[in-house]
Amino acid sequence: MKTITTFFLILTLGIGFTACEKDPGKGGTSTIRGKVIIREYNYDFTIQKTPDYPGAKEDVFIIYGDDAVYGDKFETNYDGVYEFNYLREGSYTVFAYSKDSTKNYVYTSEKIPVMRQVEITAKNQTVEVPDIIVLK
Repeated sequence: MKTITTFFLILTLGIGFTACEKDPGKGGTSTIRGKVIIREYNYDFTIQKTPDYPGAKEDVFIIYGDDAVYGDKFETNYDGVYEFNYLREGSYTVFAYSKDSTKNYVYTSEKIPVMRQVEITAKNQTVEVPDIIVLK
């Protein structure tokens, strides 16, 4: 009888510990932060029209782990900065949409995602993402 009780106790503890494993996403204490930079070209990307500048009011998206769709969206501030707060440890993908330099924008308005892979490895961590360059 003691063996059966011990077995069920170990089984219950094992299930309890695996059920507490947290996936990437909200509910943590870490932050992902970065900046969007705008690079303006003419319609066929042969001439850069202006020097690079901060991407104000650009939408930046985050994918938690290997989810199929984005989990949250942030609009950059006046300086092109975005920040996703209260994240748990894990892998994330951050992206913004940009024109594709291989297309001629006289004929299309198609955009592509510019993605950055990010890893949070500890609690209370702030991860700086390399700049996301958006072509306009």
